Parts: sequence; C-alpha cells; structure tokens
Amino acid sequence: MGNQADKLSHLSYAEVPTVDPNGLDTEEGPRIGVSYIFSNDDDDLEDNVVERDQKQEEKHYDKRNEVECAVYNRVDCIYEKSVASSDLESYTPENLLNKCRAGDLVEFVATGQYPHWAVYVGDFQVVHLHRCEVRNSFLTDASQGRRCRIVNELYKFKPLGADMVVQNAMEQVGLKDRELSWRNSECFAAWCRFGKREFKMGGEIRIGKQPYRLKIIFSDKHSHNLEFQSLEDVIMEKRRNDHLGRTAVVQELANHFNSVGVIRSDAEA
Repeated sequence: MGNQADKLSHLSYAEVPTVDPNGLDTEEGPRIGVSYIFSNDDDDLEDNVVERDQKQEEKHYDKRNEVECAVYNRVDCIYEKSVASSDLESYTPENLLNKCRAGDLVEFVATGQYPHWAVYVGDFQVVHLHRCEVRNSFLTDASQGRRCRIVNELYKFKPLGADMVVQNAMEQVGLKDRELSWRNSECFAAWCRFGKREFKMGGEIRIGKQPYRLKIIFSDKHSHNLEFQSLEDVIMEKRRNDHLGRTAVVQELANHFNSVGVIRSDAEA
C-alpha cells in the first residue's frame, strides 16, 4: 500500500464468512461482515445516469424486490424494514408533499439504484447529501423521477424535536468533499434526525467483537446474518443489498453456499 490507502471494494460472499440462510450455521468461526473503512458510498455512483435521464418518466420500482432486514446492536433491534408494513408505501413526489412535515426523513427509491435519503425542512424543500455536497433542494427536484416515502420509523432511536432536526440539516448546507462527516445520504439524514455520532464517519472505533448484526430476512423461517464492528459498516452493506434487490441478493448467497459445498466436498475427497 505504501503511503496511500487503497480503496476497499466490497468482497463477494465467497470471500466473507457468513451463515447459511436456511438457518443452519454450518461454518465455524464468527460471521463477520465487510469493513468499509476506506470506501465511499454509493448513490453518487448512480447519479451520472440519473441526471442524464432526469426528464424521463417515473423510474421503475418494484416493492416486491425490496430486501427485508433488521439491524441489531447486541440484543437491541435498532432498525427494521418489512415489505408488509404500510409505512413502506411509496408515492409520487407531488403526492408525498401533502404528507410531509418538517423534520421527516424521506427516502427516494427506484429499482437498481441506491436509495437516496433527505430531510424535509418545510416549504416543499429537503436537505440532502448529494454528489459529495449537502444541498437544499425542492423535493420534486431531489426525487429525479423516483418514488418516495416517509421513513421516520425504520430506525428505532428516539428522534430529536422537529425544530432541531431541521436546524441540524440547514446548518450543514454547503458542506462538501472533505468537510463532510457522512459517507452517504442515509447516514446524513439519520444523523440530522437522531443526532447520534454512530452515523458519522469514524463515530465508532472498529476494534474487538462485532456488536452489530444485519439480519437479511427471506421468510418467517429463513434468514441470513452478518456481523459488523460499526453501524456505518452495517448501513453500507444494507444499502448495497438495497441496490442489488432481493432476487440478486438471494442468488449471490446461493452461489456462495454452493461454492462452499464444492470446496468442502473436494477437501473431504
């Protein structure tokens, strides 16, 4: 590496110790997820495509392909997303404006793209981290053709008062590049609403055991678990799965466990 830190790319599941989605932990050792210490997220990678298509019709979105999951800090559930929840109903930007209140968290979704988060600050406007800059935009402009929804209830932390949430967001407008303390739009918006340092870059020290667990839910009986050292890393992995979609995540895991079975068969032969 020399004096320059190489950017860490995401490892495939074939390179990450994981647990069987059928609920049978057949591998020894901890189920450790990826650390994203040097990598950046995420919706910026899609933005060049989005901006070229900004005037097109509403982008495709299939709720059935969403990845259901929960995040735990040791034994406490701190995040939960269930497709069956009425809270995940999405709307056009114009229709969502009638439901928004200052301090709400808004998520923009489209198939094959990272979800984009923003803080609604009133007067039809949001503050969001977009292309390495905190911006104040009209909600309809920030959507860029994506459907959207209010996601105040996904994280289970106690929120700040609405005035403080708006103040947190507005005070960051104009920050860019190395001035930023958040890896992605979700971390920024969640920090504005909950004020927890864990959403910031370097907010937790990555040493010792992995206190966070990402549970990817396939059915009532089948799930898959990964463990992480920081909430920031969990969010990065969760968003990667959101970008891929349920079908691709299931296939990725199936490929991993098939390869593990082949390796074990060869070793036992």
